[in-house]
Amino acid sequence: MKGNLCRVAEASDSLEGQSTDTCWILETLEATHSLGQALAQRLPALSLLLLEGSLGAGKTSLVQGLAVALSIDEPITSPTFALAQHYPNGLPPLVHLDLYRLEQPMAANELFLQEEEEAQRLGALLAVEWPERLSLALPDAWRLQLQHRPQGGRLAQLTAPAADSRNASTCS
Repeated sequence: MKGNLCRVAEASDSLEGQSTDTCWILETLEATHSLGQALAQRLPALSLLLLEGSLGAGKTSLVQGLAVALSIDEPITSPTFALAQHYPNGLPPLVHLDLYRLEQPMAANELFLQEEEEAQRLGALLAVEWPERLSLALPDAWRLQLQHRPQGGRLAQLTAPAADSRNASTCS
């Protein structure tokens, strides 16, 4: 994975059971794609990945990297207007959801629950942009926070499901 590793996760083939956050400095678009590829290979089956960050933080770019690793050859674009994109030919399939336009938590929750059911039916990885629009508790979700760095590039911080906040890393 390209990019400087701020904190190393436990050494294993899986991110499952990780007790601390992991963060990366992503200096280029290619580094963001590489992180997406690495996550696709390491996340457990049927994972829910919540992508948090401001406009232009790299959420869709990260999903493009996921898609490459899942052997999806369709162009991956932000589903801001469509709200959801399904890629059933991925290995595993991918459902990409963007809640940006849904300002009411009830509408966001309803769409999310429908897409989560479809992702489970397909055996898909579910990647959700703008999860802060939801009012649901999602303790089984992986969370990836992306933010711009003042000195350039992005900071990406991954938190495992139900991670103990006392073990959170301090990435800067």
